[in-house]
Amino acid sequence: MKVVLIGSVEFSLRVLEKLISIDVDLVGVCTKKSSTFNSDFFDLKPLSDINEVPCLHVEDINSTKSVEWIKNLNPDVIFCFGWSSLIKKDILALAPMGIVGYHPAKLPKNRGRHPLIWALALGLKESASTFFFMDEGADTGDMLSQVDFEISYQDDARNLYDKVVEIALIQIEEFIPALEKGTYTRIKQNEKESNDWRKRNELDGEIDFRMNSRSIYNLTRALTKPYVGAYIKFNETNYSVWKVKESNDFQENIEPGKVLRVFDKIFVVKSYDGAIEIIEHDFKEVPKVGEYL
Repeated sequence: MKVVLIGSVEFSLRVLEKLISIDVDLVGVCTKKSSTFNSDFFDLKPLSDINEVPCLHVEDINSTKSVEWIKNLNPDVIFCFGWSSLIKKDILALAPMGIVGYHPAKLPKNRGRHPLIWALALGLKESASTFFFMDEGADTGDMLSQVDFEISYQDDARNLYDKVVEIALIQIEEFIPALEKGTYTRIKQNEKESNDWRKRNELDGEIDFRMNSRSIYNLTRALTKPYVGAYIKFNETNYSVWKVKESNDFQENIEPGKVLRVFDKIFVVKSYDGAIEIIEHDFKEVPKVGEYL
C-alpha cells in the first residue's frame, strides 16, 4: 500500500517518524518551508531527506503542480495530518482509498478550528482522537478510528498535545493493516449531533480579570506552549502568560484586576470570584501591589 503524507506541524513529524519506523511504503511527503500562523510548525523535509523519501515543499496543496506531483506517485491512500487549508476535489480524487484526515475531537461534535485549545478553554473533561476520510467539508467525512480520552484539571496544551499524539500513533499502527487488507469500516457522522468551533482571534487570548478564576486558568492552560500564550494588557503592552494557579487567598471587597501580593516574579491578582497567581510570564518588571491590570 503506497502512502503519501501531507503535513507541516509537530504532529505531522511524529506521524512521519511512526510511518518510517513501521516500514510503511511511504512514496512521498508534502510539507511547507515555513508558517506564519502554526506555532507548532515543522518542516518535514529534513527527516524525509534522511530517509530518502521524495518530498515537495508547497504553499498551495491544491495547485496544479502539487496535484500532478502526487498523482505521479500513484498512492493508494493519502494521509493529511496537520494542514491548515481545505483539501479540494482534485486532491481528494487522487487515491483509490481517498484521504485520511485527523481531528482531535469527538466527531461529529466540535468540528472546526483549534480543537485542543477550545477543549481546554471551555473546561471540557473529555474528547477524542479521530481519524476520518476527508471530503470537501471541514471534518465531515466518514470516520475510520475514534478513541476517547480524558482531560484532567492538570492538563495543559503541552501535555494534552503529547497525550493525543501518543493515542493517535497507536491508532495509526492499528488501522494501517486494515487499510492494507481492505477490512476497515467507514462510520457515518450523525449531522444532528454536530457543531463547529470558530477560528480564534487575538482578543480570545486576552486575560480579563473580570472573568472568574476558573475561566482564566482554563484560558491560560489552553494557550500555553506549544501555542502562542494567553496575555495580559498592561500600560498598552501585551505580556504573555504561560502558567497560573487559582487562589483562595483574597478579600471579598476587592475589585477585579487589583494586584494583591508580589513574591519575587510571582504576583497575585484579584479575579471576579477569587484570585489568580501569575506564575510564569513575560513581564520584565512585575506590577506593584495596588496596581490594576
